[in-house]
Amino acid sequence: MQSKRVLVVDDEESIQKVVRLSLKLEANWDIITASSGRDGILQAEMHQPDAILLDVMMPEIDGIATFEALHKNPKTQRIPVILLTAKTQTAEKRLFQKIGVAGVITKPFNSLTLASQIAKLLDWSIQRT
Repeated sequence: MQSKRVLVVDDEESIQKVVRLSLKLEANWDIITASSGRDGILQAEMHQPDAILLDVMMPEIDGIATFEALHKNPKTQRIPVILLTAKTQTAEKRLFQKIGVAGVITKPFNSLTLASQIAKLLDWSIQRT
């Protein structure tokens, strides 16, 4: 079975590193990173990841605007997007569901179970090595 490829779009380098390490250790997935919404869109077009983890709060283009751009782009519209957010108010959750994201993972997340959370949201199995 081929390893999953996940694009992590977050402006915080420390979050990128934690996610990369977590997903590599728990599930041996290939990780691509981007530090902005604009770069995330380019990376998604170029690498065609199996999923995208997208931070909601970013400068310039926030996560929602990035998601909408990905969703409108024929090259990226079928890639499932999971939002990473500290916002967990009911109104935000409704908005996230309404726009069609595959799921939401709340920050701070448990780095030891992050791959399992993603796999559950996307109905993937984890092939441990």
